This record gives sequence, structure tokens and C-alpha cells, in this order.
Amino acid sequence: MGLFGKDKAGTGTATPTGGDPLAVLRHKYDPVVRLMHQLGVQVQTVDLEGGKLRLRGQAPSEDAKNKVWDQIKAIDPTYSDLNAQITVVAGGGAATGAGAGGGSYTVQKGDTLSKISKQYYGDPNQYNRIFEANRDQLKDPDKIFPGQVLKIPR
Repeated sequence: MGLFGKDKAGTGTATPTGGDPLAVLRHKYDPVVRLMHQLGVQVQTVDLEGGKLRLRGQAPSEDAKNKVWDQIKAIDPTYSDLNAQITVVAGGGAATGAGAGGGSYTVQKGDTLSKISKQYYGDPNQYNRIFEANRDQLKDPDKIFPGQVLKIPR
């Protein structure tokens, strides 16, 4: 079956096996990163350090931070393969520009600005809003790469 196999629950979702440890750990903790985006937690770092997934973020509230940690513990109560640091931004959500349709997003393999736009705004044609907000790191709306952290404007 190549690099991917069925998940443990047998739902047919492809999961990376063997090979790239970063890909395996990113897949394992993907629900955490998705929740962070939903809660308006600004994701700053998702990479591999010392064989562990390093996850850094700034939460708009203590409640959001606690929900992220609950999700981490639900995936793996020992989280021995994760080094996470979630801080709370002074002043709450206003500092991150978070909320419905706002925050940040870490680009995954296969993503396009249109796909991300559809996820956040319900309209793939709003991709230019994301492109314009990220002009500092994007020169072409068709060239985004896994691991990039994009600002998602309201």
C-alpha cells in the first residue's frame, strides 16, 4: 500500500507509516492543530526537534489553551513524542485577529489558497484575501508550501 495505510479505527483515512517522522507526528497531532485554528490560537511553530513534534502557539484565552491541552491528552495522555508550548496572549483574542474566519493556518500537503479560502470563508474565490494578507511571504498565489503559516484575515 506504499507509504500510507489505514488508520487504526478502520475508517479508510490514509495515515503515513514509516519514513518521515515529521509527517507521522504531524498526522497524529493534526486534530490538535485543526482545533487551534478553530479556537483562534495563532500557530507559530510545527516542526521536528529531537525526535519530537515541536508545537508552539499563542491562545487568545486560558479557556482556548485548556481546550488545546485537552485535545492533546485525548490523542496521547503521555504526549511523550510532543513538545508543546501554548501561551495566552495578554489582552485576549484581539491580539491575534482571531475568531470566525480569522487567525492563522499551517499549510498542509495538497492545500491551495482556494481550498483554504473555502474552509474559512465558504467561498474558494476569496483566496485573494489570504494572498494579500500574506504578501510578505507569498509572491504567487499558486505557490504555497506545506509548513508555511498563513495569516487568515477576517
